[in-house]
Order: sequence, then structure tokens, then C-alpha cells
Amino acid sequence: MFIAVPSRGKQSLRWATPLLFAVLWVCFAWTTFQPAGRQAALIQDWGALSGGLSPASLHDWQRLFTAVFMHADWAHLLGNLVFLLIFGLPAERIMGPWRLLSVFLLGGALANLAAVISISTPDRVIIGASGAVSALIGAYLALFPQAKLGVVLPLGLYLQFLRVPASLLIGTWGLLQILFTYIGPAFGTVAWSAHLAGFAFGGAFALVARAGIARQMRRRSGF
Repeated sequence: MFIAVPSRGKQSLRWATPLLFAVLWVCFAWTTFQPAGRQAALIQDWGALSGGLSPASLHDWQRLFTAVFMHADWAHLLGNLVFLLIFGLPAERIMGPWRLLSVFLLGGALANLAAVISISTPDRVIIGASGAVSALIGAYLALFPQAKLGVVLPLGLYLQFLRVPASLLIGTWGLLQILFTYIGPAFGTVAWSAHLAGFAFGGAFALVARAGIARQMRRRSGF
């Protein structure tokens, strides 16, 4: 398990990450409390479907975005919420709320598109925010290449807290995504290719936006 180690100093208001947290939670709760048949229909109607995408179908393109806010179960949701907070809050502090929302939504849609194209089995429903969260992880690494993450290691009856370079942990995570992209079906139904696509988009977005982010930070500082 790894957590972000916050930096010192005055923090600006961050509302985009809490908003996404709340929307993901509300969407899941609303879907969960529907009758079983209605719940399955909602996931089928608003999740992305593998096996192709009709360029002329507006609903097919909408699915790439709405699928981000659908989750299969509590474990699926909570895992994404935890990583959303870990990487979203520090990334928003630097990028600002609107860029973070752009990374999350566009990265999530692109990740779902990658899954739609790469999954050979037709009509498999692709849902979840893991591709969007992966985009935030990519943006975080691009913005904080020298950062360290706190790693909690269980050692018998004790927990050991270590500070490890984020590039090492995220790099290891990225290598696992590449590995699981090829052997993933043996581990379940996770769309590993979506993680890779989201991660690449987030990193590229942050690198391209660095100049604008720097100007914005100078304005905040009064320089």
C-alpha cells in the first residue's frame, strides 16, 4: 500500500477531486439501490461495449464517458476512490481544478476507447473509473517526478513506514499493467489496456500543459 506524503505550505482550495469523489459515490449508490433488472439495464445502457464503436452513433461516444461513473461493486468503487484522493489532490494543487477535470474525463474516455478496441470478445461491458484514475497517476508522475510516496509495509505485528521515490512505485505499477495486458484474463476481467492508455494520456497532458501551469502558479505567487 502506498500513500502520498503531503508537502508543507499554504494549500489552495481544491474542489474538483472532492466533486469527482462525490459524483462517483452517488452514481454507484443510485445504481446499486435500483431493482436488480433495472441495475443491469443501466450498466448495459451506459457502459462502454467492446467489439467496436460506431463513428455515427452519438450514444456510443457518450458511453465512453458515462462508463467512467459506473462500477460493478463496492470493492471496485473503493479502490478507485482511494487512488483518486492519493493522486488527484496533489495533482489538482498544481494543475488547478479545470485541468484535473479534463485529465480525468478525457483520460477516462480514451482509456475506455482503448479497451473497446483491444478486447476481442464482442459486447463485453466496460465500466469503472480506473482508466481515469490512471490518467491522474500519469499526470502526477509528470508533475512530481522527484516526489516520494509513503509506503506502509506490514512486518509481523508492526507497520513500517518508508518513503520511496514515486517514479519507482509508479514505474513498477506501469510495468505490471503492461504484463497484465497480455496475461490479464488469467487474473480476472480487468481492462489493463485501459490503465495503460489512461496513464499515457495523463502524463502527456501534464507535460504539454506545463508552461500554462507554470504561468498560473506565477500569477498565484504574484510574480
